[in-house]
Amino acid sequence: MENNFKIYIFLIIIALTQINPIQAQLSLNMETGFVSASKNDVQIPGDQGTRLSLTNDLASASSFFVRFRGGYRIRERHNIIALVAPLSMKSDGFLPYDVSFAGVEFPADSMLDARYKFNSYRLTYRYDIVLKKKVEFGLGITAKLRDAEIIMRAPGSFAKKTNTGFVPLINFRLLLMMDDRLGFLIEGDALAAPQGRAEDILFAAQYELNDKVHMSVGYRLLEGGADNDEVYNFSMFNYGSLGFTYTFR
Repeated sequence: MENNFKIYIFLIIIALTQINPIQAQLSLNMETGFVSASKNDVQIPGDQGTRLSLTNDLASASSFFVRFRGGYRIRERHNIIALVAPLSMKSDGFLPYDVSFAGVEFPADSMLDARYKFNSYRLTYRYDIVLKKKVEFGLGITAKLRDAEIIMRAPGSFAKKTNTGFVPLINFRLLLMMDDRLGFLIEGDALAAPQGRAEDILFAAQYELNDKVHMSVGYRLLEGGADNDEVYNFSMFNYGSLGFTYTFR
């Protein structure tokens, strides 16, 4: 995984060296709002632990989130994008049966406190294939570094599972302009493979406040998971999203 991550970073650097940095443009984006989990099933290890839903078996509350993204556009069509997307959720409750998690036994009727972390760090290269007044469309590749952790606590018991790894994704962006300022945006990263799948997609209305600032309001879907002997985890998170982008011109 680590070697694959280095290869993708190397390919992005090579692509950059082939571009003459003329008419370069920097943009900064902040996205915030609230996120809730409609599904979060875990089993650690994946072939022996107790399968547990952190949304149905335990109570899971909505959480505030914030994501940061920096973009660098070169000669209109070439885009380099860096994203920091932390995610943290809490679940708790009582279960009428024993739970085996990460080699630790949690007795029935214990107060379980679960903490779920899934931070994502991404570097993307995207090429804008279509750049017209009413339509923009681009495709690219994303190198994603996953920093995941699940903590389970009960009186007298504690267990933790961490997982860090590299995931290659396909990046895409489609912008349909309704008029000079208002548009509909679909963008994200996604890929499916036998080892698992991942989708992080934003559906939003975008409005240009002026020539430097635009805002977006919409819905973001984060979904995916993996099923192997080490870990079973499939989750779906729903975001109410408000974003602002400032472009240095």
